[in-house]
Amino acid sequence: MSSSGAAGQSAKPAKAGSSQPSETSVKRKRGMFQKDLQHMMYGFGDDPNPIPESVALVEDIVVEYVTDMVHKAQDIGSKRGKISIEDFLYLIRKDTPKLNRCTELLSMQEELKQARKAFDVDEEKLASLE
Repeated sequence: MSSSGAAGQSAKPAKAGSSQPSETSVKRKRGMFQKDLQHMMYGFGDDPNPIPESVALVEDIVVEYVTDMVHKAQDIGSKRGKISIEDFLYLIRKDTPKLNRCTELLSMQEELKQARKAFDVDEEKLASLE
């Protein structure tokens, strides 16, 4: 990547009235999600070894999106003093496919939690019988 593009991004001021800090005050480790994004990009039809600049661009987009969502959820949750899952569901309520996928993943998470709990109880019963 060129250094002029990175310098232009870091000089961007924070939005007025927003809880978002300026990008200059936030330091983040680049390349943290590189391997995961390469695999995801390949899964969506990219080359098995995508161009590093493409991966870096996708990473920047993803991190910016997630950061924006967290700040919005923080603004919503600030009335209660904490962020909850419902804050994120509220933010994506108009994006039906995303909302449906999130609710599906949350219900699968709950099912897995119950299955693990049942499995742990069964193991404890077996251990006490021996």
